[in-house]
Formats: sequence, C-alpha cells, structure tokens
Amino acid sequence: MPSFDTVCEADLTEVKNGVDNASKEIATRFDFKGTSAKVEYKDKEITMIGDAEFQLTQIEDVLRNKLTKRNVDVRFLDIGDVQKVGGDKVKQVIKVRNGIETEVSKKIQRAIKDSKLKVQAAIQGDAVRVTGTKRDDLQAAMAVIKKEIPDLPLSFNNFRE
Repeated sequence: MPSFDTVCEADLTEVKNGVDNASKEIATRFDFKGTSAKVEYKDKEITMIGDAEFQLTQIEDVLRNKLTKRNVDVRFLDIGDVQKVGGDKVKQVIKVRNGIETEVSKKIQRAIKDSKLKVQAAIQGDAVRVTGTKRDDLQAAMAVIKKEIPDLPLSFNNFRE
C-alpha cells in the first residue's frame, strides 16, 4: 500500500555551517568591532549575544541571510525573547524546530479527513504517515497539507509504492 511521511526536519549540518558563516562575518564587520556581538550554535539552539537589542536584530539579519544562502528555510527558527545578561549585554536564544508538534499533527490529520480523499493519516512520533491505495490520492493529500499548514516548512519523505 503506497505511503509517505510528513516531517519537519532541518538539515542541521547546513544550520551549523550557516551559523559559522554568520559568526565569521560578524567578527570581520566594521560596525561590530569592539562589541560583544557573537553567534553560537549548540544542541539545536542558536544563541545571539550583543550589546543592545538593535545589535541583536542586526545579528539576526546576518544569520537569516547566511541560512537562506545555504537553503535552510528560516521558518525552522523559533525565536525566543530577549534576555538581559550581566552588565549591559543582551542575549536571544533561537531554537531550531525539529519534528511536528502534537497539535500540528492533529491539524494535519483533520485536514486530510476533511478533504474526503481516500487516504488515512496516522501520527507516528514526530511524523505523520499518510497511506492510501492510489498514488494520485497521496499527491492530492500532499497538496492539501501544504495548503492547510503554510507556516511550517513541512517536507515529505519515505514515499513507498
């Protein structure tokens, strides 16, 4: 029976490379000289440190540009709140989304059910497996999922005949 998995997974090596590139640019840019501006990546979290919130927005802009150049969808980034660190420094933590949350999985399942296609959706951990009898129905289900969940960078893998 044909099936595919709907997943939300970032290419973590590309994310790491993008953060490294952003860090190199921040180290060499004239407007960041003599400041505490830096970007670090560790355990699916990107930490930006700067002297002011304005500087954090500049660092975030550099980071987004570098990730986009490496074909990493910026919708994977879950940006946290700005926190004060000792002295006059501020930091912001960005989590890299990996996996589909339960409520989004249920929303995908509901969208497929409401579409009246002859396919079934089953939640399997961080993914949603969609099975059906015809390949065309599965492709229609992919279109429905992309239309209903536009704010997440969903991808489809494990397509089996």
